[in-house]
Amino acid sequence: MAFVRAQPLRFLKPFIWLAKGKSALKEGLAHATNIDVSVLPYDSAVIELIESERRNGRSIVLATASHHSLAERIAEHLLLFDRVLASNAECNLSAHNKRDLLVECYGEGGFDYVGNSHDDMPVWDAARQAYIVNPEAGVERRARVRGNVERVICSNQAGFKDWMKALRLHQWMKNALIFVPLLAAHQLANPLLLWQGALAFLFFGLCASSVYLLNDLLDLADDRHHHSKRHRPFAAGRLSIRSGLLVFPILLIGAFVGALLFLPWQFSGVLAAYYILTLAYSLSLKRQMAVDVIALAMLYTVRIIAGAAAFSLSLTFWMLAFSMFIFLSLALVKRYAELREARRKGHTEKTRGRGYYPDDLEMISSLGAASGYLAVMVLALYIHDQATVAMYKYPQAIWLACPLLLFWITRIWMLTHRGQMHDDPVVFAIRDRTSLVIGVLFGLVFWVAT
Repeated sequence: MAFVRAQPLRFLKPFIWLAKGKSALKEGLAHATNIDVSVLPYDSAVIELIESERRNGRSIVLATASHHSLAERIAEHLLLFDRVLASNAECNLSAHNKRDLLVECYGEGGFDYVGNSHDDMPVWDAARQAYIVNPEAGVERRARVRGNVERVICSNQAGFKDWMKALRLHQWMKNALIFVPLLAAHQLANPLLLWQGALAFLFFGLCASSVYLLNDLLDLADDRHHHSKRHRPFAAGRLSIRSGLLVFPILLIGAFVGALLFLPWQFSGVLAAYYILTLAYSLSLKRQMAVDVIALAMLYTVRIIAGAAAFSLSLTFWMLAFSMFIFLSLALVKRYAELREARRKGHTEKTRGRGYYPDDLEMISSLGAASGYLAVMVLALYIHDQATVAMYKYPQAIWLACPLLLFWITRIWMLTHRGQMHDDPVVFAIRDRTSLVIGVLFGLVFWVAT
């Protein structure tokens, strides 16, 4: 994943290495990537076991199928191992190869072994005692048949909450933007369109969750250095990278199959555009100054476009203009919150994985507030549009929405400036009582106008 993140256009290269064998794959990746071992999610229970055995005078060996360059850097960082045995260009040190080397060094039954996978079975056959840590499915049962299991450590079992957090179901609230074209067209009472909207909401959510999983897998290095993102399930090691690579394509396929079967083809086209833009954002755009926030604003706006496609409704200039300005402001809020935290910690260098410096705070706040107020201006101009006058019975009532929006944007930026903003302003707004009240009043204004 680190290789794909760094060199996305060469994503087929690892498969070429793999065709020459696992040793060639590990050798190629070791030279093409640089994993920061200081932030890897080490298991505290395993560390305690090692330290306990060291205190008893035992020799500790790091015997791993990982490449020797990575294993040696981990050993240097942890300072817990007396010796390192790892894979190299000639030998993939796993399963029988690992067993043979350990037997050669320490004799049959001359060592205890800590492992977790089916590949460790041959090693446990030759070990005096087996220590099992967070085993893969079926590993503990197979190991116990051998009769030498000393201890089973279950310190990091993934749970339902971990998957809910990884899928970011709370972020599905953003997909409510799909219903905006339906509201604007005054068709919210149409049961057929509501059913189509519910399906669009579901399929867009599945696609978004797929993207979130892939993004987390690509951003492991940056997330592990972040003050809050390091607690995400993949970055913290609670969910395996393998499971993420299995689940994200299943969600993506489910989203597109459902969309093609039950909704207009235009919705699938917008969904594909969303996925491509998100992938480009994850691989490159998020690290480009200014481009990243514009891309984020577009990702929000695409949800509104997807709604119009799902309902076969036309989009207006006013809706698209308002969306881009308001969501650009919120995207800049997100960046401001990240940079403010970096400045608070005394950092002066460019933030990891981003194109900004902490000294950019003042400019970002100016741009963000200006963009938010431009959205209010677009709303004001919308009131005088001839189509608006024809659609609403009392269009002048919409003027009341302008001060509400001005207050909300000003408050959001003031709270962000004071350091009280969640990393994601949309999530903050969903949980913030004042924002919810403003939202209700905003909707009420348009209801009165009709």
